[in-house]
Amino acid sequence: MLPSASFIRFWSTDLTRDAFLSHMSRDDLASLRLVCHDFSIYAEPLLFAELSVSFRSSTFTRPARMAALDRIGRHVKSLTLTIPHSPSTFLPPLLDPITGEEQTFIYTPQVYPSSSRLSGPKYGTWEMTDLLTKQYPPLFHAATNIPSFTRAFSALHALTKLTLSCPNQSAPHRYRRSVVDYALISLRCAIEHCPLPRLTSLSLLPMHPGALLYLRPTPVGIGTSPASCKRWRRITNLHIEMDSFPYADGEATDHVRSLNSYIQCFPHLHRLKFRWLGARGPSPISLSTEPCLARDKDQFSSARPKRLNTLKFSSLHTLEIENVHVDASQVSLFIRDHLRSLREINFDATTLRSGTWDDALAPLAPSPKKTKPSPPRPSKKPAAREVEVMDVPLVLSAAGMEIKQLQKLVLEEASRRRKSSRSKSSIRLWGKGKATSTVGVAAAGVAAAAGTGARIGYGHVQLQRATERTRELLWCGPEHMRRLLRASVMRVRAF
Repeated sequence: MLPSASFIRFWSTDLTRDAFLSHMSRDDLASLRLVCHDFSIYAEPLLFAELSVSFRSSTFTRPARMAALDRIGRHVKSLTLTIPHSPSTFLPPLLDPITGEEQTFIYTPQVYPSSSRLSGPKYGTWEMTDLLTKQYPPLFHAATNIPSFTRAFSALHALTKLTLSCPNQSAPHRYRRSVVDYALISLRCAIEHCPLPRLTSLSLLPMHPGALLYLRPTPVGIGTSPASCKRWRRITNLHIEMDSFPYADGEATDHVRSLNSYIQCFPHLHRLKFRWLGARGPSPISLSTEPCLARDKDQFSSARPKRLNTLKFSSLHTLEIENVHVDASQVSLFIRDHLRSLREINFDATTLRSGTWDDALAPLAPSPKKTKPSPPRPSKKPAAREVEVMDVPLVLSAAGMEIKQLQKLVLEEASRRRKSSRSKSSIRLWGKGKATSTVGVAAAGVAAAAGTGARIGYGHVQLQRATERTRELLWCGPEHMRRLLRASVMRVRAF
């Protein structure tokens, strides 16, 4: 039977088809994927968007599994990898088969696969490699196979969220390295060497405290490189649920220091959520001011341990802390340092050792309005003496003067200037009417109008020596001189 036209229109419309598929369960999506090729294309992105993997000895080494992961890896956006603690993950001491003495194993990760089995030993020396192959289970060798982890994560191009779960660690094994720790080292090296541009969210639910030592991307860590921190700086959402540890006076505080150092590897966090599993523990956001760490001393040295760095995040807007002991001053200090970016704060099952919640949340309270004091009135100073400056036009006119008298006056002044060139002289100018002015003016008089090039100064007129051309212009006719004097309009600065 051919499908009806209405179903074809329904399935061809993106909005209706995606809304229908989003409400289907995973079992129904798996069945729908097997109907036909067209259904499989649209069901795969939703069916494989979230993938859960439990680590075993053949998880990343079986060829069929890797081939299937290559087909569906482009759809995986959230991966949950579970590596539980069990009797199979426990590693007994290495013993020499002849003498029975315990052997020391120093692990050096091999990030890149060897070209052949005969190229070099996997665990340092051939003797140690043979000893580990005979005494340790296959799960250990799968956990140290870093190239298999790298191949698996290289297929997850669209991965945005990674969840690691390492439950069920017993208290006597807290200071013993197990298969889970070796698997975490391989996982970190694989993530640092794979192109995962969309990975921005990391969740550790739950996680034993010693795991942070192997997940910390420091340049001097196990299997790390100078570029290790660059990959983890892209994480913006961090969620940690950690098994609680005794941290009273006299107890070991290595796990607390590892926690502070690990959180510092994510300076661009937008959301931080932390929870202690079991008994209440110290606040992870204020470990630098924790009293137990301030009184802690190294049992092998009398010197005080190095002080922890204060946590600061430039873009943190959501903070959730659960099941912790904290002081009000510690909370207040952290809020004050992140007041510009914080938008939401949640303290669940949190008790204050000192102070009140009003003191802890004081930086969030609106500051009371303060009346602005009136600015002080400036003292009255004696008013400065005002000087008026204005431009007064003066028109040089030859009215009331004869041409011969004017020519004679100019020649006399020129001859006098030749005798005393360094002395300054002033010239009296006659304005219109009867008003006269003896102030020095910046004018060249008739000589400047005639092109003598007289220099203009302040308060006096400097007449240069008249050239032959100037004399010819000065001895011109009366009509020409009269028009020249009428057209000379100059401005005088009067003080």
